[in-house]
Amino acid sequence: MRTAGSEESSRLTHKRKRDCSLVSKRSNSDHRKWKREPDSRLPAAGSREDPPRRAKRRRTRGEGGRDVYGSRQWVFSPRDLSSFRDSFVIVSYNILGVENASEHVDLYDKINPQHLSWDTRKRQIHKELSCYNPSILCFQEVDRFNDLANLLQKDGFVGVYKGRTGQASDGCAIFWKEEEFTLLHHEDIEFRKFGLRDNVAQLCLFKVSHNHSNMSKNKDASCQIAAPRPCQTLLIGNIHVLFNPKRGDIKLGQVRVLLQRANTLSQEYGNTPVVISGDLNSMPQSAIYQFFTSSELDILAYDRKKISGQIEFPVRQMPFIARNDALRTPKCISYRMKYKWSEEEIHLAAGSRGCTRLQNPLKLCSAYQGIPGHDNTRDGNGEPLATSYHSKFMGTVDYIWHSSALVPVGVVETLPINVLKRLGGLPSEKWGSDHLALVCKFAFVDDANCSNTLHDSE
Repeated sequence: MRTAGSEESSRLTHKRKRDCSLVSKRSNSDHRKWKREPDSRLPAAGSREDPPRRAKRRRTRGEGGRDVYGSRQWVFSPRDLSSFRDSFVIVSYNILGVENASEHVDLYDKINPQHLSWDTRKRQIHKELSCYNPSILCFQEVDRFNDLANLLQKDGFVGVYKGRTGQASDGCAIFWKEEEFTLLHHEDIEFRKFGLRDNVAQLCLFKVSHNHSNMSKNKDASCQIAAPRPCQTLLIGNIHVLFNPKRGDIKLGQVRVLLQRANTLSQEYGNTPVVISGDLNSMPQSAIYQFFTSSELDILAYDRKKISGQIEFPVRQMPFIARNDALRTPKCISYRMKYKWSEEEIHLAAGSRGCTRLQNPLKLCSAYQGIPGHDNTRDGNGEPLATSYHSKFMGTVDYIWHSSALVPVGVVETLPINVLKRLGGLPSEKWGSDHLALVCKFAFVDDANCSNTLHDSE
């Protein structure tokens, strides 16, 4: 005859065996899920969940186990960049200001309110960033700087912040890893001082610590014993350009001021390499984009209200229009087509009255355009199809630009359009902002590796 105690003991033994079986299955599943070759692809940002949320994780997958929130992967340059010794990873990320999210609820009408909570989003953002192993972080729409600083301090980051002038509560922030960089110079740009609204920009000049830089891992020991190198510096610019689509004069003026100041600092420190990142509130088809890629821009060749491309390429149509190069803004515009600008508008855009040709002193390239990508995430010229998505916009407004002293080694692809449409908008359970982070790994170019490596691929 079985006693109550023996029945209870038998029941507990059976439960332990069942639990061990479940743990074993989960463990095997996790092993298969995370098995990957080093540096071959990026694990899905924010995809690893704690055991109590495992059931919820399964419910977010569609047919065939598809992750409905999407995943992002590294793609690398086809060039042989093994001779490039020093590298770093930079992230540019408009993280969606807390007050902006609460004041513009119409942009997030399809978003679960929980996904707009800053306590939730800051953890998602932190988890996502850890997947990229970044060295430098450039944030826009920051209105909770202390929260970010506390989170990132644990990862070895320190940062500087500049809030917008006027009534706005958000601003820009740059963080860097102390073991990799030493701050030599830092300055803020208040565009209000130039009559260019309340937006701001940042410039940080760093000294690179070669002891902690990401040296190319070569099995040949002789490659690891390198001669002492001179002090390597790096200039980082971070900007959030005015949103107003009709004020192209203001937008151009803000970009002009930043590029001029960045060029001056670069020259003062021996032509130091430059990276400019941020939210330009301008499309890849726009005159502002053309200004970054060229040395000169005739502002009278463009309608002031269409400088940023936000009006010509409306909501949701842009990713599909961008595939057709014939619809892109032509690089050579007939100068017989002149638009009327007031004297004040010309002064704001160009910085002086009567000057209608803007000069870009920096020769810059787009990081994403420099790395071949997938058709479902890139337009015809190699830029992401979409870096931002909410109920009233889907398109690309975020960029990372670099000077010729740097070469992009790899970038993290953005999400395909079909995945974004399936989400119905950002933020989501997995992505903590209505923008997607842009991520690029750069290597420094020096005399020893620039002569043949780059020219062979041209």
